[in-house]
Amino acid sequence: MNSVDLGVLRDVRDWVGEGRTVVLYTVVQTWGSAPRPPGAMLALRDDGVVSGSVSGGCIEDDLIARLHDGRLQRKGGQVQLVTYGITVEEAARFGLPCGGTLRLTEEWVNDAGWVIELLDRCADHQVVARELDLQTGAVSLASAGREALQSFDGQCLRTLYGPRWRLLLIGAGQLSRCVAELARMLDFEVLVCDPRTEFTQGWQTEHGRFVAGMPDDAVLAIGPDERTAIVALTHDPRLDDMALLTALDSKAFYVGALGSRVNSDKRRVNLAALGVSPQALARLHGPIGLPIGSHTPAEIALSLMAEVVAIKNRGQ
Repeated sequence: MNSVDLGVLRDVRDWVGEGRTVVLYTVVQTWGSAPRPPGAMLALRDDGVVSGSVSGGCIEDDLIARLHDGRLQRKGGQVQLVTYGITVEEAARFGLPCGGTLRLTEEWVNDAGWVIELLDRCADHQVVARELDLQTGAVSLASAGREALQSFDGQCLRTLYGPRWRLLLIGAGQLSRCVAELARMLDFEVLVCDPRTEFTQGWQTEHGRFVAGMPDDAVLAIGPDERTAIVALTHDPRLDDMALLTALDSKAFYVGALGSRVNSDKRRVNLAALGVSPQALARLHGPIGLPIGSHTPAEIALSLMAEVVAIKNRGQ
């Protein structure tokens, strides 16, 4: 679930609370090359104001035009399906590359109760499955695992909300704050461990959830799985290496540590002396990040998260 789409739901909540009429569009299926993936959302207010995106812009323009010229008609409680790009000509008209096709649900939101509950559960770090019955418009919410998948069978749309990926940061310094900001935009749940209380001041709860204890205890406490990345950023081997000893023996899909090439080589020697196997050491990313010539904390954070996302997407 993209953080941009959670923003759409926040707008839906606020608009319905103001007494506005709101139509919610959700991408349910794509064929060929489509601009937004299934689950992407757009909310259309009764005055034509939009929140979110389902394409590069042309489909949004048409949805607004349907509202203003009367083509947008309410049909009881049913949820309508709207399809764009059936032909190559239509795909070109609506900016869908390579003859792509996009199918959306068109859902009138009368009661924001489910939206409020969903947002509250996501704020509590839960992964939530939303099921929408196209015949009745009924919505139900249920807890879901990180491995859950979205689905659509023509009658019921199942979409997922909340962070399905986690990032544990060892260290709460300036670089970690930059990384946390990017990671949250990329829909990672951010966890932070730093036993040095001097570095924990100023962190906001929404930026990252702190895990108590020393770094090795924190790694064990979260139970890293295949959807977890762990990065050591304190630049202090007494803390970083504690986390790495445990992280390299876990199922985490990414384990990395901040440091120059020389320091990274020294770290591997030290970890090997502590009993880390060659196979486990081969999993360690260091220096971290893609080579973009980064120097500032923000640039290093961008480099790191680009590498994490690349490896995440490669494994999906």
